[in-house]
Amino acid sequence: MLTQCPGNAFQAAAGALLAAILPAWQLPRSGRSRYTASPCLPKSLPMLDLLKPLLHVDSLLHVRWLLPMQGPASALSHQTVAITDGIIVDVGPSQELIGRYMAGREYTLDRHVLMPGLVNAHGHAPMALLRGFADDLPLQPWLEQKIWPAEAKWLGEGYVAAGARLAIAEMLLGGTTTFCDMYFHPEVIAGVAAEEGIRAQLAAPILDFPTAFAGSADEYIAKATRLVDQYRHHDRISVAFGPHAPYTVSNEPLRKIAMLAEELDISIHMHVHENAQEITDARQRDGLRPLRRLKQLELLGPRMQCVHMTQLLDDEISLLAESGAHVVHCPSSNLKLASGFCPVSDLLAAGVNVALGTDSCSSNNSLDMLAELKLAALLAKGRSGDAGALPAWQALQMATRQGARALGLEDRIGSIEIGKQADLVALDLQEPRTQPIYDVNSTVAYSAAASQVSHVWVQGQLLVTDHQLTRLDLEAALQEANRWGAGIAAGSLI
Repeated sequence: MLTQCPGNAFQAAAGALLAAILPAWQLPRSGRSRYTASPCLPKSLPMLDLLKPLLHVDSLLHVRWLLPMQGPASALSHQTVAITDGIIVDVGPSQELIGRYMAGREYTLDRHVLMPGLVNAHGHAPMALLRGFADDLPLQPWLEQKIWPAEAKWLGEGYVAAGARLAIAEMLLGGTTTFCDMYFHPEVIAGVAAEEGIRAQLAAPILDFPTAFAGSADEYIAKATRLVDQYRHHDRISVAFGPHAPYTVSNEPLRKIAMLAEELDISIHMHVHENAQEITDARQRDGLRPLRRLKQLELLGPRMQCVHMTQLLDDEISLLAESGAHVVHCPSSNLKLASGFCPVSDLLAAGVNVALGTDSCSSNNSLDMLAELKLAALLAKGRSGDAGALPAWQALQMATRQGARALGLEDRIGSIEIGKQADLVALDLQEPRTQPIYDVNSTVAYSAAASQVSHVWVQGQLLVTDHQLTRLDLEAALQEANRWGAGIAAGSLI
């Protein structure tokens, strides 16, 4: 619910002070109700605070619960977050902050939890147009017999834009404020993301073989470096190298990527150890497991984002911890493609930073990060035989702060702290599935649904209000997606 302050909040405060000092009969009749009933003031405010000048901020968010994601601490109750120029400038008890600030807009979310925006650390957004296109297949037949032939036929800027916009709509409505994406025409995805207000890291794809996007590894790399330059100073869009996988990129391009990533100070995002077949093929081809090969090529380090990692030995977990590389866990996709199980608890115990991703809509088949974090927690318990493995608060950390860390954005997003950018999500918990509430972390991790996301801010800009997109034209996005879907099904675009 949006609460607008009166035009002059200081006047309202002064009126409240007068109301406290003077008998009711001495006040103007209009002032009796206007000042004493102001929704911008608490029911009880210390007298001296009313005499202090109020600091101006763009927005004040008053919430029933706050999950700051600064550790395993429980949720805070009755909190207010102050935002100016897209930055969190104050966080604290509502009783204190309401008497300190006046705001252009105030939001009273008295049945909601406010938390950092969710970070989807791995996906292929345009593949939203292939949702349900090739289900119930293992990874290699899925890729080689279905996905790659379809992309060879349909790949182009129009396809990429339509799929990206559909995916961004789904992500925003589900509370995702940042996504990392690896797909062709990343410049198009970047443009759509910039237009619609979401935060994105584009892992520009690199392969040995030609596609409609590029003809050689050198051309892929050249396009990636140009995109880095284009978005070097953008507030919300960043670029990484996206070598597809160890089995699709040879040694020389990987060496070049390692050198350029260091030189340009950007991340590397790669599918690694996705299934057992990848390991078997690598040992036959290279005489090495893929992770050891990447180590030899000097790719492992704090810039490296290793996606999937379902096939790991103990010494490889130690190698990841020593190198500072990050792991992105995609539980739904790994289960659907029968790829295996990422040993999340072992990785976390070793000190490896683990983030969460949905993967693509054609291998998931949704972009629902709340569902993903619940599944991650349940899988960790089932795999380890320990019900205490990956507790609720830690699953939430993986979907927020640890995702930001993996993308190199922890200094900007991932937690609710003064000085960080206001990427925030509010969930309405006054629903049957989330009542009663004993522990807010557990309620959000195990019970909440994407449909309960009511408000979403990215860099302080309200992109979802009362469950509705404010900037992205959802009807137009759906019409365009349906047009592409009909064309793909028919074999020719209508």
